Amino acid sequence: MAERRMFAKTIIDSDAFLEMPLTTQALYFHLSMRADDDGFVNNPKRILRLIGSSEDDMKVLLAKSFLIPFESGIVVIKHWKMHNYIQKDRYKPTLYTDERNALELTKQGVYETLDTGCIQDGYKMDTQDRLGKDRLELGENTVSKKESKPQNGCGEIINSYTDNEELRTALWEFIKMRKLIKKPMTDRALKGIFNKLDKLGRSDGEKIAILDQSIQNSWQGIFELKEPYEEPEQHREIDWDNLPF
Repeated sequence: MAERRMFAKTIIDSDAFLEMPLTTQALYFHLSMRADDDGFVNNPKRILRLIGSSEDDMKVLLAKSFLIPFESGIVVIKHWKMHNYIQKDRYKPTLYTDERNALELTKQGVYETLDTGCIQDGYKMDTQDRLGKDRLELGENTVSKKESKPQNGCGEIINSYTDNEELRTALWEFIKMRKLIKKPMTDRALKGIFNKLDKLGRSDGEKIAILDQSIQNSWQGIFELKEPYEEPEQHREIDWDNLPF
């Protein structure tokens, strides 16, 4: 993993950033310094406590969309690709593939969550985590304190359907394609895709091929393969003890 981190002046010189309390700005810098090469941080609460920031500082970063949260507790620096360009020989992909698959990268280098209706848009702090005030004033902006029940995310739904990492990736790519053609998926629609996949595909490999077919053709639904699917040949293990020589 690359050791050096950079910061784009476009972001840190913006009014939205400079209007935040200095403790909030410091938390942003510390999170960015400890992020992996794709901008993901798996221990934001520990870093928060380590530098003496408050949970209000984290709430401000989330409210102003400098961070994108996930149900797992992981956060990603939204403008990471604007800040950093890492050479291929030093780049190490993130380990958090489910969270990465829930994002798309804009042409400007900004992470955006897939607008599918089934991605969790909340940040799990401790159960005792509450703002001391009902409202947090941010200059002209006001963030209301909301109580809401956690919702299932696409990652949770997909993970409950299959343990096959390649099939999970194909499902995420299908979800991304649906968003690109302006047909984002709901939880119910995704589960409907699972049911149809089970009917059309006899194996995970065939299900992946079915999804790839729809992705390549930008089809809203999934359909039987145009040509019969052939499973790739598996390498047989050699029984060295029973060879005839």
